[in-house]
Amino acid sequence: MRKQPSKTAPPVSARQEYFLRAHHRHHHRITLGRSLLLLLFLGLWETASAFGWIDSFFFSSPSGIVRYLCQMLADHSFFDHTGITLFETIASFFLVTVLSLFAATLLWYQNSLSEILEPYLVVLNALPKSALAPLLIVWLGTGSNTIIVAGISVALFGSIISLYTGFCQVDPEMCKLIYTLGGSRKDALTKVILPSSIPLILSSMKVNIGLSLVGVIIGEFLAARRGLGYLIIYGSQVFQLNMVITSIIILCVIAMIFYKLIQSAEHFYRKKY
Repeated sequence: MRKQPSKTAPPVSARQEYFLRAHHRHHHRITLGRSLLLLLFLGLWETASAFGWIDSFFFSSPSGIVRYLCQMLADHSFFDHTGITLFETIASFFLVTVLSLFAATLLWYQNSLSEILEPYLVVLNALPKSALAPLLIVWLGTGSNTIIVAGISVALFGSIISLYTGFCQVDPEMCKLIYTLGGSRKDALTKVILPSSIPLILSSMKVNIGLSLVGVIIGEFLAARRGLGYLIIYGSQVFQLNMVITSIIILCVIAMIFYKLIQSAEHFYRKKY
């Protein structure tokens, strides 16, 4: 049997090498600029606190936050409160992703259903979700279930509208081709709509993870005895500002990690396809 010649990558031209080096230098400059800006902010904050330009009791300081974070690590409260918030956020985000994708698919599949439900989805999306929290506590009690539902309520309806709109904007000529070749609406969905909408789904997930975290914190403000949202409320009530600001910084780090993970998946998809 004749051996097939192996495929090798084409050589990179000098112009391509120059572009790649310039691209890498640009990313390095951006990363350096971000790091310097953060260090400058932290340095000014610490200096202002040390010299009494701001009241460290109310504004805390980077050194005070580090000391409190070390205290949380020592007594294991960091893992307790951060772990429960992480669990509730991941559960909310997963359910939002699954439910919104299912609902958007159903709305695209049944045009009459989308026409009936569209105004209700718009109203529910515009409704301030903090107004629902007291009702959720009455209906579901206090605990993780209430907080997860609060996280879902913040992100779900906007995600459904976004995905459904994206499904409807996929090239209609591609769907016509499927129908011309004898395909069904299910074939159009599985072979055109969903594959073409993967970038939209990933982009929606980047938004949903932040909204889910916001909803979880709202729920923890009202119905929790553990979690970073609980620490923020409790710390503000007893004027433990180190506790409040440390919890906020941990939330920022969590949001950044989740965002970067989904962004990495998006970059991987774009490189592969």
